[in-house]
Amino acid sequence: MDRLIFTALGAASNQGFQRVQLTNDLANISTVGYKRSQSSRPESATLNGPGFPTRFQPIVPSRVESIVLDSGTRMETGNPLDIAMNDATVLGVQGENGEIAFTRRGDLGVSLDGFLETGNGYLVAGEGGGAITVPVNGTVNITPDGTVFFQDANTPEALAQPIGQLLIRDASATTLTRRSDGLFEESGANGLGGDIQSGPNVASVESGSLEGSNVSAVEVMVNLLDFYRSFETQMKVIKSSEEMDKDGSRLMRAG
Repeated sequence: MDRLIFTALGAASNQGFQRVQLTNDLANISTVGYKRSQSSRPESATLNGPGFPTRFQPIVPSRVESIVLDSGTRMETGNPLDIAMNDATVLGVQGENGEIAFTRRGDLGVSLDGFLETGNGYLVAGEGGGAITVPVNGTVNITPDGTVFFQDANTPEALAQPIGQLLIRDASATTLTRRSDGLFEESGANGLGGDIQSGPNVASVESGSLEGSNVSAVEVMVNLLDFYRSFETQMKVIKSSEEMDKDGSRLMRAG
């Protein structure tokens, strides 16, 4: 009885992390550049301590939210400040404490202070980690290698001048995890961020288009239904165990 209740309750408790992952994916199905979470399946583990030695509990090996960099749907916008990252390319930004973190969100704009920033307000990092400053009264274009060019409206006959280089990295050989602010960092960084080693592929972007979320609503809904049904089954097991325990107590008293 002890083993039955303990295992069922442990499974119900540990599946909460996966349900949070799935609901977060579903909530961001229309977010630009959002990447779905890597599913973490529980593993059976023996627990030693007070109680019977037959206790096993399903546990999630890691509660860090790993991300999947599969491409999402491309949307042509024609806006030169909109960029879609190719393959496993990620864009470096400055976190709230100035640390380097990464994103796939490419709806860029110029802040009131003249800095290049993402649509959710993070400053875009240049090579070296500093912010990219955009002069006033002109247009900005971004080349596939991440070079940012500025064309002064007062001298349209002059050539566009480079004003910065986007911090873009190929993350195909790096395991990235999602932070609490939604940005990405290398696994093990523990919220401190930092630059990553670029992988074997060439990091590049495509200007004039945006990448949508790579979340499949159907897949997430099916997984959520599976988890909810599993949770209901575990609650029924616990309830049945309680009823069996009561029946056994009554038989003992009758005897």
